[in-house]
Amino acid sequence: MPSIITSMTLNPKFKGFMTLLGLTALLFVSGCATIGPSTIARDRFGYSNAIADSWKRMMLLNIVKLRYGDTPIFLETSSVVNQYALETEVNAGASFRSGGLLGDVGSVGGRAKYADRPTITYTPLTGQKLSQSLISPIPPDELFGLIQAGWRVDLLLRICVSAINGHFNGSAVQMRPRVPDPKFLQLIEVLEQIQDAGGMGMRIVKKEGEKKAVTFFRRHFDESLEKDVLLAMELLGLDPKADEYNLVYGSIQKDDKEIAILTRSMLDISAQLAAHVDVPTHHIEENRASYGAFDLTNTVGEERSRVKIHSNVDEPDDAFVSVHYRDTWFYIPDTEFRSKRLFSFLLFLFTLAETGSPAKTPVLTIPTG
Repeated sequence: MPSIITSMTLNPKFKGFMTLLGLTALLFVSGCATIGPSTIARDRFGYSNAIADSWKRMMLLNIVKLRYGDTPIFLETSSVVNQYALETEVNAGASFRSGGLLGDVGSVGGRAKYADRPTITYTPLTGQKLSQSLISPIPPDELFGLIQAGWRVDLLLRICVSAINGHFNGSAVQMRPRVPDPKFLQLIEVLEQIQDAGGMGMRIVKKEGEKKAVTFFRRHFDESLEKDVLLAMELLGLDPKADEYNLVYGSIQKDDKEIAILTRSMLDISAQLAAHVDVPTHHIEENRASYGAFDLTNTVGEERSRVKIHSNVDEPDDAFVSVHYRDTWFYIPDTEFRSKRLFSFLLFLFTLAETGSPAKTPVLTIPTG
């Protein structure tokens, strides 16, 4: 027995075979040990980019659909679960003969099976979720919260507001087109100056057992600011002696200590933008799409509140987002930064409209073995 062991130990073929076997086993074991952590960065960024791109295309498609009188549909990606599996098997065999005719025989074998099983759940916006996200108006306190955070007051009021204290914004929807009231435009201008001077704020207070939003103006800080604040109060019909004013939803104020804002829903905002989509002329002539808006003003502020959506028969080469609908490509060029920024802001507005309880996500059973 000792002589046999010595012979096997000194056999160079046996040593080479064992070395090959060790390297093969090490390769399979090391691959199995790193498959989980190595996928985190790839999957996290890959899925987030894919979801963001699909949301942009879905938003663009629904805006275009409204121009054609079609029904907007939204699908949420409520959950993403990805499973990886790597099964390995290594086998080896050897046979050694002293002085035999067949000589020494050795074999090494291995098998690996890799599986990627993503589970993606889509939830359509229906019922209460649809009402909260698409049909319900944006809460006024959320809107003024954005103003206090630094978003331009002229942009937000032009896009998200239909009326404030009896002064009505313009509308591009064909069913109810109208030009903005002169005092509404004057109010936007003076509020923009007050915002630039840091003279407007908002806070949440508890009144009568409920949390309510109140707005206040900084007074006696600067002579120019004082004039702008007094003009804004005059336009809004507010009591100049009051320190704060209640912020409520509505078109007309109840008294001179209230700011009533009739905010728009995401459906209404999308319809306003749809009126300015560049629709092929023959689609309008064939009565497939509405005529859209007639531009009665051409101010810089009006241009800032629009997203320029182009159309072409051929697929665009350099587009921020594009979608194919009715044999036509609708897109926003990547070189139009203002339209890109406003379009991305519209996606963010969806979160402001969701004021109810979160929807229940489905329960997934994930095998671990």
